[in-house]
Amino acid sequence: MDLRGHGESGTAERYDLEAMAGDVIAVASAAEAPSPNLVGHSLGGAVVSAVGAVAPVNSVVNVDQSLQLGAFKDQLVAAEEALRDPASFAVVIDALFDQLRGPVLSDAEFARLSSNRNADQNVVLGVWEMILTSPAEEITATVEAALSGYAADNTPYLSLFGADPGPEYAAWLAGFISSSQVEVWDDFGHYPHLVDPDRFVDLLRQFWG
Repeated sequence: MDLRGHGESGTAERYDLEAMAGDVIAVASAAEAPSPNLVGHSLGGAVVSAVGAVAPVNSVVNVDQSLQLGAFKDQLVAAEEALRDPASFAVVIDALFDQLRGPVLSDAEFARLSSNRNADQNVVLGVWEMILTSPAEEITATVEAALSGYAADNTPYLSLFGADPGPEYAAWLAGFISSSQVEVWDDFGHYPHLVDPDRFVDLLRQFWG
């Protein structure tokens, strides 16, 4: 599914994780999938993580989205003025995705991604509003409170990164999701599932098995 404000989905008044998680739950219900396997990339990884904390799911796969959102704040705040300026917004977004590409994604695949990207400033700022406006400590507390929803069950959770999230990340995540697994495909950048899709499908099959 396309998240609100993305792809073929319409726009909305809210773009926070709570609203987007509600959308996923509604779509799963409409599809008569009461306990789905969820896979999300980037923002989608944060969204499916939020869903898994509050709704019955069979498993969650988060592709290249750290849940330590407080650490992302410094990067965003440095670019906040340019992000809020319509004249420079597109330049900042293009630079961000250039940085996320990584060294091994093919030129053809990156060109395909870039041609399909149509960043809406209202959507982007709506998604990042909490990070831009809240203190880092408050962001961390909000994330940790949300992840506490995993404490009541043993939901299988896999986090795949194309760049190392840091030596402490796996232990931090396991403190909230005891069954979590963290896998790193070094130098695959933000798109490990697109750099080697066959390997990604094999990983999903092994995880679901």
